[in-house]
Amino acid sequence: MRLSFVISTQPTKFQAIAFDPNFEANAAHLAQLGYDGIELGVREPDKLDVADLKRTLAKYRLAVPAIGTGQAFVEEQLSFTDPDAAVRARAIARVQTHIALASVIARSALSGAAFSAAESKGRDEAIPNLQVGDCFAASRLAMTPLVIIGLIRGKTFAQITREQAHAWMIDALKSLARDAQTRGVRLAIEPINRYETDWVNDVASALTLIEEIGADNASASSDALNGRRGNVGILFDTFHANIEEPNIEASLRACGARLFHVHVADSNRWYPGAGHTNFARIVATLREMKYAGWVSAEILPKPDVKRAAEETYKTIKPLL
Repeated sequence: MRLSFVISTQPTKFQAIAFDPNFEANAAHLAQLGYDGIELGVREPDKLDVADLKRTLAKYRLAVPAIGTGQAFVEEQLSFTDPDAAVRARAIARVQTHIALASVIARSALSGAAFSAAESKGRDEAIPNLQVGDCFAASRLAMTPLVIIGLIRGKTFAQITREQAHAWMIDALKSLARDAQTRGVRLAIEPINRYETDWVNDVASALTLIEEIGADNASASSDALNGRRGNVGILFDTFHANIEEPNIEASLRACGARLFHVHVADSNRWYPGAGHTNFARIVATLREMKYAGWVSAEILPKPDVKRAAEETYKTIKPLL
């Protein structure tokens, strides 16, 4: 397992993510601490200086495990369930740009220093049942950021039925899953607690949603990495799970091969160690599951982003 920290690339009102105009300073600090990657919170991929982003990642030998989409909902109220068809279309189009960004970052990682760093850590050794012919495809997928589907799923609006909203959401996710598959990108559905959304609050509902999407028609590269389970899986967030799941470890196990990514935050959404969540037990469960993916800190930048990153590293890295 490898450790990353979530950083916003653009200003945001979302509190549980750090933003600093000096992205390179954050990258340097994380690299100095020993982090393996930076998870990116991105509102508008088309407004990113991608060349500068890739330069910074290569300079500090940091990978990008995932790209967050939630700021498009928080800042612009874009979602798949909005009553306005134009807003729904914009939400889908926006996530398509996140998928395209993930593909661009993957190509850069494969040809640059980030890929070399990953190879030196034996990335392919962590992929179970890998056939020789799948090696390159699996390596590419391992270097391709996930695209997170969280708040942008939307919510139930008073003027529409829940059934209609659900149908719109499923249609959007099916379309995006197909687009992601053609680019070799995986999508991660994030169960989010009931106080932030009324859609997909727990692992059980996320698994049901994935089955409805029917996302098992995966490409060979996706098969190689994910035990032939498709390109749509689950992002398990310990903060949300602490609210919604009766037993965090049992819920992790229920994800099975669909567990694509893990977010860590303590019970108060501060850095791990600041609350009462038992991270030793959580990581032990991940080991039991033979999870070989990323553990990423999405936390309130309290008391400040540097201290939050330092304390997260002290608590989580020794467990991995």
